Amino acid sequence: MARCTAPVHGHRTASGRANCPACGGSSYRSYNSYPSYPSYPSSSNSSTSSGSNSGSGQTKTKARWSPAGSTILYTPAEIRTLTPVRENVEKRSELPDLRDVFLCHAWDDRKTEAKELNDLLESKGVTVWFSEKDVLLGSSLLREIDKGLAKSRVGIVLVTPSFLKRVQGEGIADKELSALLARDLLIPIVHNTTFEDLREVSPLLGSRSGLNTIDDSMEDVADKIAELVAA
Repeated sequence: MARCTAPVHGHRTASGRANCPACGGSSYRSYNSYPSYPSYPSSSNSSTSSGSNSGSGQTKTKARWSPAGSTILYTPAEIRTLTPVRENVEKRSELPDLRDVFLCHAWDDRKTEAKELNDLLESKGVTVWFSEKDVLLGSSLLREIDKGLAKSRVGIVLVTPSFLKRVQGEGIADKELSALLARDLLIPIVHNTTFEDLREVSPLLGSRSGLNTIDDSMEDVADKIAELVAA
């Protein structure tokens, strides 16, 4: 039986209708009345994420370390980034007096985005080394940072526009980053900027995947960190 060529060639012109073996001549149908074709499901589903870091259409799954009742889902890129960090967390779980997280951030963010992340993590039971509460007035900031790094299981870097400016200015963030990058315990968290912008000022840090508040809210990011460092 002759098949309509409208899906391929279209019937938007008289010649197109006339040349169709199914619709040509006086028996043609309107080009709006094409035969129905089966629709195919998209490769993505409700558990997908699109963003500059996670990649469009990637199916999210639970992580190996997720507890049975967890509803937190991760992209494949996040799983690749967080798995070695989790392995180090497990190796260091028996070490005494370690904070769960060392929060590296720009000084300008200490009362805004960095404080928000710190407060969210603490509300989820995560112990955080945070300069606003852990560096006493008159103390050497560099010395206190060294102590914080040595006594934390995981380092997270809150990458904001202010942080990018600080890295460009070769401030204290360089010391923090070099120490964190020397260990496989670093998680970049990109907020109000992009990984592309990060790569321009710090190719080494930007080459690592991480978490992104374009894809998740700050609270969702805190949930993932809390699950990662849970005993």
